[in-house]
Amino acid sequence: MGKTNTTDTGAGATAAEREQERVDSAAGERLSTAPREERPETGPQAGTGVPAMGVVGWIRWFWRQLTSMRVALILLFLLSLGAIPGSLIPQTSVDDLKVQNFKDQHTTLSPIYEKFQLFDVYSSVWFSAIYILLFVSLIGCIVPRTGQFVGQLRSRPPGAPKRLTRLPAYTTWRTEAGPEEVREAALGVLGKRRFRTHTVGDAVAAEKGYLREAGNLVFHVALIVMLVAFAAGQLFKSEGGKLVVEGDGFANTLTQYDDFKSGSLYDTDSLAPFSFVLDDFVGTYEESGPQRGTPRTFEARVKYTEGVEGPERKGVIRVNEPLVVDGTKVYLIAHGYAPVVTVRDGKGKVVSRNPVPLLPIDNNITSTGAIKVMDGYRDKNGVKTQLGFKAFFVPTFAGHGKGQMFSQFPGAEFPVLALSAYSGSLGVDSGLPQNVYQLDTSKMKEFKNEDDELLKKMLRPGEKLDLPDGGGSITFDGIEEWASFQISQQPGNGLALGGAVAAIAGLAASLFIQRRRVWVRAVRGADGVTVVEMAGLGRSESAKLPEELGDLAAALITTAPVAPEKPDAPENPDTNEAGSRPVHPAEAPAEGAEK
Repeated sequence: MGKTNTTDTGAGATAAEREQERVDSAAGERLSTAPREERPETGPQAGTGVPAMGVVGWIRWFWRQLTSMRVALILLFLLSLGAIPGSLIPQTSVDDLKVQNFKDQHTTLSPIYEKFQLFDVYSSVWFSAIYILLFVSLIGCIVPRTGQFVGQLRSRPPGAPKRLTRLPAYTTWRTEAGPEEVREAALGVLGKRRFRTHTVGDAVAAEKGYLREAGNLVFHVALIVMLVAFAAGQLFKSEGGKLVVEGDGFANTLTQYDDFKSGSLYDTDSLAPFSFVLDDFVGTYEESGPQRGTPRTFEARVKYTEGVEGPERKGVIRVNEPLVVDGTKVYLIAHGYAPVVTVRDGKGKVVSRNPVPLLPIDNNITSTGAIKVMDGYRDKNGVKTQLGFKAFFVPTFAGHGKGQMFSQFPGAEFPVLALSAYSGSLGVDSGLPQNVYQLDTSKMKEFKNEDDELLKKMLRPGEKLDLPDGGGSITFDGIEEWASFQISQQPGNGLALGGAVAAIAGLAASLFIQRRRVWVRAVRGADGVTVVEMAGLGRSESAKLPEELGDLAAALITTAPVAPEKPDAPENPDTNEAGSRPVHPAEAPAEGAEK
């Protein structure tokens, strides 16, 4: 059997040999559909990188740069960096109240953030510019590469190089089978391994691993799909919040929302018709141990109706388990307590009786808020006026003399409501929006106690606070619970999920599938014995290529077995030390190695 050829290709090589070597070394580059690097331009501006075609040349140069993979990766990196402030800085599109609080607390940074649109990152000019450029860049990358890839699928694997010994994986042996028989067997062996094969001259050419480039294209197409899904979600989304006390309900109309935001192309008339009633909120907590107070059950039990006259159904909404009605999702996002209070005037007439939701300020649901009596109250002189109470509620009070009045546990085990009373104008008649959890006392007077101090008192359920001078009273009757819901419709979520799955699959294919070519040459030697050569070439260096070639050679030997060595045959400089034994690709000496 012939020894692997390791002819030196240095200064002593002929011009024909150097040209053949250049052709063989370029074979690996042709396994990819990646755009080729442009050759340096000739002429007076050669080497400067400046196009010599005026405006059209500049446009072509800019397009080539924009659609290069390098620029696409840079834009993708910039898009990721641009999303960082959108995650760390409060966004107007998410929570106006948090944005306003941030501005009040950071008077120096806020003007800078506003100038760079950091409170509206995802709708800012600079983020939109990066987004659109990335979109165009990806399309510009994909379209030509898709055409080239289709052309490769329609074409056949190229013929074998003149010198297979120059390829990274190589093996050879001698057999008494005829060349035609060997080539026919090679077609069968390679075909069973899912190689695309055909015969070119005295050799069989085969290629495999097209899914590598297909995965690369799928990955880039999936990125475009995710960008489209993100854009569609921003343009056609609707999102609103609603706080519902136990026993109350919600109908999906614009006037029912506490706050509502939608995309610029969303039609508010397309709100899905449905309604629901909060029957009960169930919240249980760990009662002992290091995780005391950790929620164990957190669910809202509702009755909902789909459509205007649809049947009533029961449902349970949990965290990350929304209620889905006609493409709209209802998420449970918060929970709190609503003390039930009854306000009476000086004559004992009930002016107001309802649960008042209070805003939690810690994990143990210590809550604050305001109780406002806007209509129906008259003072001792019969004059219409308004009442206001600052409220501070703890579901589990530690007791007097045991530190500050903060809740010790989120469950309502020892509820206490602290109130302070005011009378006058609440400021709601001005027409300006007002925070329901805050009490504006600028136009109100304090109720005074016997010590001429602000009237305030801590109440347990069933207790009341009497207002001085026959002003009436307020009674703490009990506790209801409330749940806050986010009602959202975002059409791009499914598309984005599909794009993400496809991107992962495509990336895995482009990383782990090896594009490779295999050639099997069979020619009859001068002594009448057939010489078989096998060689492989991969898209990139891979330790599995020689192993795969060895397996193919072992399969082919069953049809074209090694010819027995003639004992009195003279040593041939092209034979291997192992005689007629086939050389495994891993054993073949590297090019330029000493014999």
